[in-house]
Amino acid sequence: MEGWIRAMVEAIHSSRTQAVIFLSGGASQALGWLMSVPGASNTILEVVVPYSRISMAQLLGKIPTQFASQQIAEEMALVAYNRALKLSRPGMRVMGVGFTGSLASAHPKHGDHRFYLSTRTYDCVRTSNVTLLKGLRTREEEDKVSSHILLKAIADACKVSATFKSELHDSESPHECEKQFDEDQELQQVIDGQLCMKIYNFSSDMHTVNSERKIILSGSFNPLHDGHLRLLEIASSICDDGLPCFEMSAINADKPPLTVAEIKSRVQQFRKAGKTVIISNQPYFYRKAELLPGSAFVIGADTAARLINPKYYGGDYGRMLDILLESKRTGCTFLVGGRKVDGVFKVLEDFDIPEELKDMFISIPEDRFRVDISSTEIRKSRGL
Repeated sequence: MEGWIRAMVEAIHSSRTQAVIFLSGGASQALGWLMSVPGASNTILEVVVPYSRISMAQLLGKIPTQFASQQIAEEMALVAYNRALKLSRPGMRVMGVGFTGSLASAHPKHGDHRFYLSTRTYDCVRTSNVTLLKGLRTREEEDKVSSHILLKAIADACKVSATFKSELHDSESPHECEKQFDEDQELQQVIDGQLCMKIYNFSSDMHTVNSERKIILSGSFNPLHDGHLRLLEIASSICDDGLPCFEMSAINADKPPLTVAEIKSRVQQFRKAGKTVIISNQPYFYRKAELLPGSAFVIGADTAARLINPKYYGGDYGRMLDILLESKRTGCTFLVGGRKVDGVFKVLEDFDIPEELKDMFISIPEDRFRVDISSTEIRKSRGL
């Protein structure tokens, strides 16, 4: 490995950026460089090589009309970015990388030898494409050139500076474009389903927690109140191997989606409290479990009652069991705090949990937490 490549990879690994990388049709040497330098686990979350038509179709949810194109590179980077959001450690920046190429092959190509790559971060998507001089290089040499460009793009997205030595000819200069996103645009992408979530890291704990696990209290938080804060604090003391987070869905199963302005207003509560909040687009817990695998979800007894009630699954007990068992397979658990249900204060032990699910539910004792006030009652008292 050349010295300048090693130096660039070391800078990438030191950047506190974690990436999911999707590659098809080239730049394979870049993976070897990234993974052979110590510190690769700081950067690489996952690498997927969707080389066949079926593999690419499953990745993107469609069969592309043209596999090597700027649009496909950007779509790969977006899917990779969403995947990185799910897999990343607390406090780390994330990146999605997409590469698709049509390089020299065993049989001569009628079209150009070209490649496209895209990097997606929270505020920017950058795309480059290069058309190579045909017949100038072997397949291995074209792969090396594309690997150089991909590595440089990853370094740029990590915002690290490093020496870059291009082997491109003047006529092969990359065509580059960049799209910046502000907070409003990013939140709208969550509402529209393009992004699976946005994480606001207001907690100083984000940089001290080594576990990938999250302890999550979901709600609408309209408003956030002391009961929420205390409940998450108690749950975190019971389950002490994760990062405490609040989670709010932009999408409501029974109401219109929240607006960008509403989300930003509620987020300010967490900024003032110094707490981490995740804005997702999933209103149902089994979808939240898919989005945040391995998490411990903190819920009230009223929510637990709904989770195990077949009424909310079309009256189908088997469907309820299947859905919750799938959530269990993601590694999720539920920490249940006491709440009033139909005017009566109840705890987890008051419910008949199916035998297959009992180890998925953990009780928060009443003597450790009991708050009867709700956000609804607070809004009523304020005349809202």
